[in-house]
Amino acid sequence: MKLNELIKSFNIFVTNEEKSLLETLGTEAKPLSSFTEHDQVIINNLIRKSVISKIVINKSSVMVMKNDF
Repeated sequence: MKLNELIKSFNIFVTNEEKSLLETLGTEAKPLSSFTEHDQVIINNLIRKSVISKIVINKSSVMVMKNDF
C-alpha cells in the first residue's frame, strides 16, 4: 500500500505572510537576490518546508521556484 493511498490529504502549514509571497512567486524561477532580506528569510523557511525549490547555478547564482502540489 502506498503512502498516498493511506493519507487522503496532506497539508503543509504556511503563515499568511508565506502565502502572500507564494502567490507573487509564480511558477518561473527567479533569482534569490532579487528579493528583500525579509523576503529571503521567508523564502528560506519555505525551502525548509519543501514548498519552494532552491536551484544553484555555477555556485554563484541561486534561483528559487515554487513546487507543484
